[in-house]
Amino acid sequence: MTTDWAAVLAGDFAVPAGRPLTELVDELCAMLAARDPVVRDDTAYPVLAMWTARGVLDGHLAALGDRLAARLADGEIQARTFATMILGWVVLRDARTGELDADAVPRWRDGFTAWWSAESDLRGWDRQLGWLHAVAHGADTVRAFGRSPRLDASALRSLLDTVVGRLLVDAGYLYAHGEDDRLAYALATVLTRAELAASDAVGWLARVEDAVRGGEPGPVPAWASNTLRTLSSLYLFADRGVRWYDADRGAMGPVQPLRHAAAVKERIAAILAMPWSGLG
Repeated sequence: MTTDWAAVLAGDFAVPAGRPLTELVDELCAMLAARDPVVRDDTAYPVLAMWTARGVLDGHLAALGDRLAARLADGEIQARTFATMILGWVVLRDARTGELDADAVPRWRDGFTAWWSAESDLRGWDRQLGWLHAVAHGADTVRAFGRSPRLDASALRSLLDTVVGRLLVDAGYLYAHGEDDRLAYALATVLTRAELAASDAVGWLARVEDAVRGGEPGPVPAWASNTLRTLSSLYLFADRGVRWYDADRGAMGPVQPLRHAAAVKERIAAILAMPWSGLG
């Protein structure tokens, strides 16, 4: 039976009657890897995201998360980059329900890190495939992990280091589609966590500072431009706080301040002042 997904979208994501949920999820997961962006990005992604956020898939989160995490190690680029976004929704749902076994989220985090740190296809937009956005979609997944109570202070520090690694290994790609802002949003989310000490909140910036200090005269390499722009955006988040989508309200939630925001801002400003001598 062919599902009328257009009707699902038009009907505020209502679950089609008379179909096993597992069958519908199988169909959506296949569509999530499609090369056609209308099938993948405009249909499968929003349905899976909203069904996960609204609790439709409660009781199925472990199987769905395992399925998506496995896809990160295989398949075409669009399959990987859309699997990671839905994986983030699964992690966020577990943060509300506590449904998953204790080892599931850390295991997925390890698989995600292995993929994202090594991904070399960083195209934002492709004329045939549409949005790919490995950096930005991965940043969204970091943001989800950053909100998970399954991750302790050590795991949160590791997330921060993972983002630094992604910044410094750029595959020659200059961010052109807002990747820097999405990375900053992810970093800011991790930095809201009370488990992080002041030293944790700024310690990850040491690698960035060393890399910037070691820069040489001449054309600015992509990693340096990407990193400085990400830090500039993070400074704004540290100053203003962050907000996250609230699925129950269908709107953004209240502002959440970054822990140790003043220390983060001071350290970022010191790094930015190295190449930007006119900074006050």
